[in-house]
Amino acid sequence: MSMSQQAAPAVTTPPASGPKQTDGRTAQRPLALRLLARPEVGVFLGAVAVYIFFLVAAPPVREASAMANILYQSSTIGLMALPVALLMIGGEFDLSSGVAVITSALTASMVSYQLTMNVWVGVIVALVASLAIGAFNGWMLVKTGLPSFLVTLGTFLILQGVNLAVTKLVTGNVATDNISDMDGFDQAKAVFASTFQVGGVTVKITVVYWLIFAALATWMLLRTKYGNWIFAVGGNQQSARAVGVPVTFTKISLFMLVGFGAWFVGMHNLFSFSTVQSGEGVGQELIYIAAAVIGGCLLTGGYGSAIGPVFGAFMFGMVNQGIVYAGWNPDWFKAFLGVMLLGATLINLWVRRTATRR
Repeated sequence: MSMSQQAAPAVTTPPASGPKQTDGRTAQRPLALRLLARPEVGVFLGAVAVYIFFLVAAPPVREASAMANILYQSSTIGLMALPVALLMIGGEFDLSSGVAVITSALTASMVSYQLTMNVWVGVIVALVASLAIGAFNGWMLVKTGLPSFLVTLGTFLILQGVNLAVTKLVTGNVATDNISDMDGFDQAKAVFASTFQVGGVTVKITVVYWLIFAALATWMLLRTKYGNWIFAVGGNQQSARAVGVPVTFTKISLFMLVGFGAWFVGMHNLFSFSTVQSGEGVGQELIYIAAAVIGGCLLTGGYGSAIGPVFGAFMFGMVNQGIVYAGWNPDWFKAFLGVMLLGATLINLWVRRTATRR
């Protein structure tokens, strides 16, 4: 071959016409699958179904006053279900949350009445006590490495016994004294247990707090570094620690959020009824956890939202009041809740599998 011979230019073959080829990493999933991937979608559909069912089965539900009662019942569950859900997303759960509500109310009532102080002193002392209980649960968890089931089961039993024993020791009864005539009661009731009118219908202030806290929790989960920490420690604690997530702070603070929720609901109970029964609260922790699970939170952590438990709590309130408005035997309430829990769990499982299917 001579030195002057030129190489033939390369010939480029135009790409064949047809649909653009993409791999699985860049393929855009359909909108329906992206919506199904949201943890609150399944419970939203379930809540709509339950609402329609009772609209047909219980005509009084169609009245605005009935819906106000349903929302009130939902809010008292939802206010606690929100921090419980955040804790579950962080990979833990709290069995003491139900009796902690009563502990907070008992503390505020007895400090105010027995020490003859302004009720706001009792409110502040109760807040400190509730946050301390949450901090203790979180500290025990991270320092001992014990499962949150065991740690909070111990706290549940301690608080249950202390609630009854201390109340009987201090008041001589199983209930606290009436504090409705004490200084600061009216102001505290206006904050924690007031009502307002909407179109002639009386609405409890807890409904407003419930929705505000849900919005704040959603913003925190989706728009803040702390929200990323919650998902990280719930998904894989060791990996989260390896990349610099403050696991100890996140766990303890989540338990303290549950303590704050217990304080808030406890104050509502106290200033709604002026007195507290020391044996109440047992079993409520299962309602809070169930509302979070129905709302799409996983017991294994790392998955969930703050909106899902809102719909989960609404379903509980709807069933609770719907059975009454339908004139059915209220003894069936627990059975309905069990069916609802299993059904919602299966729906959430199907939704997640459908959303992740390629």
